[in-house]
Amino acid sequence: MTDQLLVELQSGILKLTMNRPEARNAMTGEMMAALHEAAVDAAANPEVRCLVLTGAGSAFCAGGDVKGQAANAKARSSGQTFSVENRVYGLRQAMETARLLSEMPKPTLAVIPGAAAGAGLSLALACDMRIAAEKAKITTAFSKVGASGDYGGSYFLPRLVGAAKARELYFTADVITGAEAARIGMVNYAFEGDDLEAEATMWAEKLAALPTVAVGYMKKNLNAAGEASLSQVLDMEAEHMVRSMMTEDHANAAAAFVAKKAPVFEGR
Repeated sequence: MTDQLLVELQSGILKLTMNRPEARNAMTGEMMAALHEAAVDAAANPEVRCLVLTGAGSAFCAGGDVKGQAANAKARSSGQTFSVENRVYGLRQAMETARLLSEMPKPTLAVIPGAAAGAGLSLALACDMRIAAEKAKITTAFSKVGASGDYGGSYFLPRLVGAAKARELYFTADVITGAEAARIGMVNYAFEGDDLEAEATMWAEKLAALPTVAVGYMKKNLNAAGEASLSQVLDMEAEHMVRSMMTEDHANAAAAFVAKKAPVFEGR
């Protein structure tokens, strides 16, 4: 396991920390491979009830390693051959991490203490919820380096802020603050920098205490809603409602409701 990704599981909360603070946690192949592996494991691990993604130091993730990209561009211009097909395949496999964050059957939370740019922002957008420091600097960034965008940002951002605003943010790559991101719906909440860690803990604990099986079904319903017909969503809701009401969590919660007690969910 690389030290570019810190992995901590405690009380059902899996905290994944991108750990290159000297480079504002810019992505490397090593980091992304570790993040993908951790996301795969988290999706299948019943002990994980909530996944938190954040960055070490004062940044979330500055996106791709532009210095490495510049070196690759220089190599191509010098006549070295690169297979477009192989590069597309490799990038597409790496981008599976975004799908896992969006679709895994448990809640995912991005905690953005500072800069979130490019593919780093895309990873945050792939999570179910986002909280940010009010002064965090957030940008799609891609147009500033002549790139079109990856890691699912062009899928997630319009669903959060609307098509026109998403186009504006992608085309201009303007930098906005965490406070502005909260105002337009890109993040759920923005907090004073000193308060972010405590709020992140509170939200992670709140999400980890949810009925995980039911939340997994909720995510399937909500993810399908943007693409499926009403009839298809109703079909999914019916099946998932019946299945969720067959869980121990539902039975225990119903009994707790009758007894006027708070339910305790165990993800079964």
